[in-house]
Amino acid sequence: MSLIENIKVALRSIQSNFIRAVLTLLIIAVGITCLVGILTAIDTILFSMSSSFNRMGANSFHVYPAQDNTQSRKRGKETKKAAPIDFQQAMDFKEKFDFPTVKVSVNTFCQWNSVVKYRTEKTNPNIRLVGIDENYLDASAYDLSVGRNFSNSEIQNGDHKIIIGNDIVKTLFRNKKELALGKIIHVGNTRYKVIGVLASKGASMTQSHDRRVFIPLLNAKRYYGYADRNYSLMAAIKDPTKMDNATAEATGLMRNVRKLKSTQENDFVIRKSDGILQTLKEITTELRLATIAIALMTLLGAAIGLMNIMLVSVTERTREIGVRKALGATNFNILFQFLIEAVVITIFGGIVGIILGVIVGLTVAHLIGGAFVMPYNWMALGIFVCIVVGSLSGLYPALKASKLDPIESLRYE
Repeated sequence: MSLIENIKVALRSIQSNFIRAVLTLLIIAVGITCLVGILTAIDTILFSMSSSFNRMGANSFHVYPAQDNTQSRKRGKETKKAAPIDFQQAMDFKEKFDFPTVKVSVNTFCQWNSVVKYRTEKTNPNIRLVGIDENYLDASAYDLSVGRNFSNSEIQNGDHKIIIGNDIVKTLFRNKKELALGKIIHVGNTRYKVIGVLASKGASMTQSHDRRVFIPLLNAKRYYGYADRNYSLMAAIKDPTKMDNATAEATGLMRNVRKLKSTQENDFVIRKSDGILQTLKEITTELRLATIAIALMTLLGAAIGLMNIMLVSVTERTREIGVRKALGATNFNILFQFLIEAVVITIFGGIVGIILGVIVGLTVAHLIGGAFVMPYNWMALGIFVCIVVGSLSGLYPALKASKLDPIESLRYE
């Protein structure tokens, strides 16, 4: 018999034992739903979080002065910080670092407790004043709600221009962003003209990204510069797969900029911002393994049920098997026929489970407001598992059927 004919026989057998076959099919469907649905949901959540982290500047690395723990007789361990990255070192690094798809930004925190005033209105003393260059907003994934970024000339000349966060607009301009553009505000005793308003970015940990104001880097150096002021370096990379190569090249360049000898250790550290995302990926790997284990336990029960159905089917069709052998069917033909029946049942269950699993993934994507990713790899895994389960659970009944004596089978009532 051909494969198509075996499949037709399998479908007729399923139809004749419809209720038992459907119950087994549903058990298999539950297992595949767990497998495909949960794995798809995990991928959807991870994809959504990855996109969110990328918008927050996750595909970037920062360069900081190193901190060493040293022993002290009075207080035990003390933190000894390396020399700060001064303005010239920061600018040299920015100018010389020429890695593909990387954009380097230099910034410095001027004040952590600034007060911003417009006419009679003023903010609480919790505004962070930051000096930035023209690349900072892109590198840090800040979006402008209205207005524009600093121009190169404004950065180089240290103009009295400012970009303000969303919370400042709420306090000073009653949340009317367009009204803020072009207005003169005071940060401390210094006047600045508003040229842009940032879109809301929310908060991370204890820091609010909406209570910040940005001024040109040279303006910050002019009014807030001092001998040991540190300038932070941040490099945003478009292709995250090249992150390790970029940080390795940045390390070599920074050693040259800091004029370190070959025998000296690095007095700076490079920290990648994708650490949380990598941790989440490691956690989700464990979740995937747990999901597969749960699905396999469910499918084990389905396999036992399917084997029982196939054994009953062999008993009920003993006379049919005898007729087929009398007409010339070999043991292999009978074995193959019953194996195909078992695999067809599991594949039908797998198809139902995949459909339900995709629905679970779509539901999760809708609930979290993320993008749905069609789980082709998990769908293929589900079908493969079904074929394996069908083959294993149908093997013993198929062997039993193939070894039946044709004469005894024809006498069976």
